[in-house]
Amino acid sequence: MLRFALRQALVTLLAITPALAASPAERRGKAYVISHCGRCHATDRVSSSPLKIAPPFRTLHLRYPVETLGEALAEGIYTGHAEMPAFELTPAQIHDLLSYLKTLE
Repeated sequence: MLRFALRQALVTLLAITPALAASPAERRGKAYVISHCGRCHATDRVSSSPLKIAPPFRTLHLRYPVETLGEALAEGIYTGHAEMPAFELTPAQIHDLLSYLKTLE
C-alpha cells in the first residue's frame, strides 16, 4: 500500500513539475494562446487543431524560427483566409507568446 502511494505521489509530482517550472512569461503566453488561438489551433504538445487547416502551435518552429516571429506579430498577422482574424500584439504580449512557443519546440 505504501509503495502504491509513493508511486502515485511521484507520478503526480512529475505531471505538475513542468507547470511549476514555467516562467511567468510562459504562463501568460500559454493563457493568451488558449484564449485567443485555441478555438482553431492546438496550443499544446499533443492535441489536434480544432480547425483542420490551422497548424498546431507545436509545429510552428518547423516552419518559422520562433525568434523571427516577433516582428510579424508586432506588425500584425494577416492571412489569406477568413477563418483567421487579423490581430496585433503589444511588445509584452509578443514576449509572452514567444516564450510559450519556445516551450513547444
